[in-house]
Amino acid sequence: MTPTLVRQHRSHADSTPRVNLCARARDWSEIQERMLVPLYETVHERLEVGPATRLLGLHCGSGLALLMAAARGAAVTGVDSSPERLALARERLLPDPALGARARGRAARVVEGSPADAADAQAPAYNLITAFDPIGCLAGDSEGLGDLLAEATPLAEHGAAVVLAGWGPPERCATSSVLRVAAKLADPLRSTGSWRPACRDDLEEVAQRAGLRIDGSGRVSCPFGYADTDSAVRGLLSTGLFDTAIAATDQEQVGKELTEALHPHQRADGTVWMPNVFRYLIARVP
Repeated sequence: MTPTLVRQHRSHADSTPRVNLCARARDWSEIQERMLVPLYETVHERLEVGPATRLLGLHCGSGLALLMAAARGAAVTGVDSSPERLALARERLLPDPALGARARGRAARVVEGSPADAADAQAPAYNLITAFDPIGCLAGDSEGLGDLLAEATPLAEHGAAVVLAGWGPPERCATSSVLRVAAKLADPLRSTGSWRPACRDDLEEVAQRAGLRIDGSGRVSCPFGYADTDSAVRGLLSTGLFDTAIAATDQEQVGKELTEALHPHQRADGTVWMPNVFRYLIARVP
């Protein structure tokens, strides 16, 4: 791919991307989040999520996976550090107060902060914890997930299922070629937060460090399909995987480079299609 950008060197102190967080959250909710629906459906079906399920969703984002679990009868609690995404999750999950007693579904909770903030001494322990935000593309992302699990697993009952998700092998993920843009542009800031290829045992290593017992795994096809290149760029930027690149350059320049990287995946009708495979791991709280 021919380089189209001139890197703008910035200090590390000025490494926070200047982005519209509300617009990004909306792009995640309306464009990108649905790409992982096959993963959510597969896990919910395999674990027989239903009325007996008490689910804690880590990095729940705008709440689509929680909504799907709630539709199966589960009692769901979501935790995330993004107030912008959580605002959208509340719109999806929490009934209109005007509905009163006729409010739909079982009680749902949406909590800003860490798993510890979701602790409720009056409620039964969780029997399912999900971490659907895929790891394996950013340096250091497995460490962050480990920290979340350290807080979350004490809230679960013995034998509770813990589901971790990650990117599949780069050769099975067409989006990997696009994600390499993040690594190229992030240099010289390459460190925690820069792109790197997924490794075979990423999920297993996280589970083992968290003291969990591995109980199964699987792979799911999750193609990324977009109406046009603009939607693809907005969707990919909403993942946060390009934040370090944006900090090293700027969002406009990263968008231009992404547009070029997407050309091989653009169809004659203008749509963009990238087949991907994602992994999931099921572990148990001892």
